[in-house]
Amino acid sequence: MLNDKKVINAWCMYDWANSVYSLTITSAIFPIYFQSVAVNASGGDRISFFGMEVVNSVLYSYALSASFLLVAIILPILSGIADYAGKKKFFLKLFMFIGSFSCIGLFFFTGENIEWGIICSALASVGYSGSLVFYDAFLNEIVTEDKRDIVSARGYAYGYIGGVVLLVINLVTIEMHGTFGLADAGVASRISFLTVGVWWIGFSLYAISKLPENPHGRKPEGHYLVNGYKELRKVWRQLKDMDGMRKFLLAFFFYNMGVQTVMYLAATFGSKELKMEASKLIMTVLIIQFVAVAGAYLFAHLSKKQGNIRAISIQIGIWILCCFGAYFVNQEWEFFALAAVVGLVMGGIQALSRATFSKIMPKDTVDTASFFSFYDVTYNLSIVFGTFVYGYIEQVTGSMRNSTLALATFFILGFIFLSQVRLKNAATQAS
Repeated sequence: MLNDKKVINAWCMYDWANSVYSLTITSAIFPIYFQSVAVNASGGDRISFFGMEVVNSVLYSYALSASFLLVAIILPILSGIADYAGKKKFFLKLFMFIGSFSCIGLFFFTGENIEWGIICSALASVGYSGSLVFYDAFLNEIVTEDKRDIVSARGYAYGYIGGVVLLVINLVTIEMHGTFGLADAGVASRISFLTVGVWWIGFSLYAISKLPENPHGRKPEGHYLVNGYKELRKVWRQLKDMDGMRKFLLAFFFYNMGVQTVMYLAATFGSKELKMEASKLIMTVLIIQFVAVAGAYLFAHLSKKQGNIRAISIQIGIWILCCFGAYFVNQEWEFFALAAVVGLVMGGIQALSRATFSKIMPKDTVDTASFFSFYDVTYNLSIVFGTFVYGYIEQVTGSMRNSTLALATFFILGFIFLSQVRLKNAATQAS
């Protein structure tokens, strides 16, 4: 049943469940922990990974790139199978378990086993990003089009708040590790990775149990793989005739390169370029999360008056200014101020991008996972290119500041392509 409050709240709860990974593992505690333990015998940042010498931050960037590339390769056919067989819940749960158990595996990463840490962090990324296509695909099946902007925003808001709740608990444990009988902050950090996995599993199982099992009553006959491929091919043929969707995906590819790279590497930037203490980097992440809640709702309401495309364009313009601002940041207060602005547009652009794509899809389509697979493959490929280019520029130039200029270029290209999107839906198109 569309617009059922219990189902909508359950759907949003998956954001609450999995966003602890985004905050603790990708943005806050793990990047700082990795920078501190992934060092050579003399304390330098050039470490050995399966016999190859590489800068620790560059290795982390490349590992993320590899994980998203893997997801981009396997998602399309899996989404076709999910649509054909009515198995979105199954694949959502599968990727959830891969990601959550990998987070639990990070508890055993001490710095002496770099390979284990990189593998677990990469698999956690695979689980997180892989689950999103099946999660996002439920949006069209639980709410009507007029409510998708605000429900998408609510999902992200749940995620930002849930992530903060667990992060604060983990930060207290890390700062007061002695009180809890823990040997040092490193052990407490590893326990935080464990709590992420447990939290992710627990709340996800509740959320997934409330989602519709097979809303279109699909009754598969024949080979899943073959028919899943046929389902995907059918959607691909439809996509080739949808000029607005193709142009939107191209724009999304470029501006999301910037958005996701900032999310994944902001803490590393503050640590390496500004030499900020871990506690201040955590504070920066918290600022971003709290402001992002307001940003998600603010731009959802703005889209009602200005249309989704124009609302996203405004945010891209702000992102461009943030990238140039980051290049010149030298003081900690400047970094905090920039983080607040980033948080505002981060929440808005993520929620609106998902909702906008859901509106562009053909009405009454049963192939929601297949359509969203193109969205999420674009999402993942953009991260592959974004994190790779960011790490490569740092490796070549020796400075992460130069990488921020590349991010500005991504946003500019995204803005240019988005300006070419013309949609028939007045609620989606800029006025």
